[in-house]
Amino acid sequence: MGVRAIMSKYDLEYEDIDIINNRDNYAEMVAKSGQPLSPCVEINGIMLADVSGEEVEAYLLKNNLAASPMKESDVPTDRGCSDEEHEKMRRSRSVRFL
Repeated sequence: MGVRAIMSKYDLEYEDIDIINNRDNYAEMVAKSGQPLSPCVEINGIMLADVSGEEVEAYLLKNNLAASPMKESDVPTDRGCSDEEHEKMRRSRSVRFL
């Protein structure tokens, strides 16, 4: 949720890919990132593996890929989803995850 919050904060478009309910998407993520943890964010061909929203934000700002925030984040951006949040995503076919 933290990565999504950063993308929203800077009004950046992104593709949200379901790796929980789609094994092919998960396999692609592992192949591209070289590891099994999420979220992974690919920006202009650079893979940021197992990152927090704060790490994505730092990368975007360091590489001049984001300007002043459009809005503030309403979720924590310094950590990944909890086990409970992952379980909720597993049960829901409508939730997508990076």
